[in-house]
Amino acid sequence: MKKKNTPLVGIIMGSDSDLPVMSEAAKVLDEFKIPYEVKIVSAHRTPDYMSEYARSAKTRGLKVLIAGAGGSAHLPGMTASHTILPVIGVPIKSKSLDGLDSLLSIVQMPSGVPVATVAINGAKNAGILAAEIIALSDKSVSEKLNNFKKKLATESMNKNLSLRL
Repeated sequence: MKKKNTPLVGIIMGSDSDLPVMSEAAKVLDEFKIPYEVKIVSAHRTPDYMSEYARSAKTRGLKVLIAGAGGSAHLPGMTASHTILPVIGVPIKSKSLDGLDSLLSIVQMPSGVPVATVAINGAKNAGILAAEIIALSDKSVSEKLNNFKKKLATESMNKNLSLRL
């Protein structure tokens, strides 16, 4: 039996400069009370650590990995190549190409090595998608997600009350 605080989601990024974006995923997981871990795992500077992290993720109890990367953005794909867990890639906005380079690098994975990819700097959606994956086998998270979706719908409908043309 797993301890209640055993991480279910791994949030990884190539550099601490990605933390402001990736913290949005952590906030979502906090909201749904899903335990997670946050690590700096560079595909280029620490490739052996990246490989070991991905290979051991399932046996350590993780269910989903969220990998943020900018520039050449190899972390999500390289992580996916070392695990059977779902990997959600978060392209980080870069200075030179506004994150388009990261987006294309992550989304254009070869057949057999999928990476679910969210919008540039879309770590919040990555957190929601991770929660949806966890909810497949966790009734409590499923209920929280249902309430979250109902709240979104209510907020959207309430905006009709303030429309002025």
